[in-house]
Amino acid sequence: MTIARRSILLTVLSLALASGFVHAKDPKDITIGTSAGPYADQIKLGIKPILEKQGYKVKLVEFNDYIQPNFALAEGSLDANVFQHIVYLKKFAQEHKLALTDLITIPTAPIAIYSKKHKTLDAVKEGTTVGLPNDPTNQARALVLLDQLGWIKLRASFDPVRASEKDIAVNTKKIRLLPLEAAQLPRSLGDTDYSFINGNYALASGLKLTDALVAEKISPNYINLVAIRAADKDKQFAKDLAAAYRSREFLDITNKHFAGYSKPDYQQALQTAANSVTK
Repeated sequence: MTIARRSILLTVLSLALASGFVHAKDPKDITIGTSAGPYADQIKLGIKPILEKQGYKVKLVEFNDYIQPNFALAEGSLDANVFQHIVYLKKFAQEHKLALTDLITIPTAPIAIYSKKHKTLDAVKEGTTVGLPNDPTNQARALVLLDQLGWIKLRASFDPVRASEKDIAVNTKKIRLLPLEAAQLPRSLGDTDYSFINGNYALASGLKLTDALVAEKISPNYINLVAIRAADKDKQFAKDLAAAYRSREFLDITNKHFAGYSKPDYQQALQTAANSVTK
């Protein structure tokens, strides 16, 4: 075990002790870890009330990084976490040898292009500055959308999950790319012509998803999910947690409070069925 990982695990253990929760709790107690922002709000407004009606006691623990939640889940301090997509989960679990798995996908805020200087995408020209995330996963998403817009051309054999600046075959519009930490991109809007901003950071900065000039059509690879321990896949709490997300009640919460989010397939099907009834 590396010093870094040992330090993280000690932090997770300290958090567990300080918060008063350990594994082997009452089966009706569920502790869910998430990042502060929209995915925590989905739980507070929708999932928690639904589960509490079934007799569960739901505790939410908010993290400010993307590392501790998976270690906390693997070590048993959490029963589930909600903050990541399948690409990140699989990579993290493989690298750290953690027996984690996905339970269900959830409504996800897309990465999108925002601007304080322009009201349309038509202003792009030579020298236009475009901020984009510097982490590999989100940068790939931004580059794929730039390719779709025709601002750049990626090489024919590029991998949409791993695309990087090295895959740019032609900078068609001769734009200037500015890779930045994803969390800093909302603040970059005063300096850039356009910036790609992840939905959670856009919302946290006061932007609305409907303010975006264009949003990605989220690939299944990037739909956020609920993660649990693989050994818990068939436990009742996991089934009830998944059912809460699949419920009509949560769909109504999504429509009311999370406009602009990309809905998972089960919500789209539920919405279609609901629409057909009202016609």
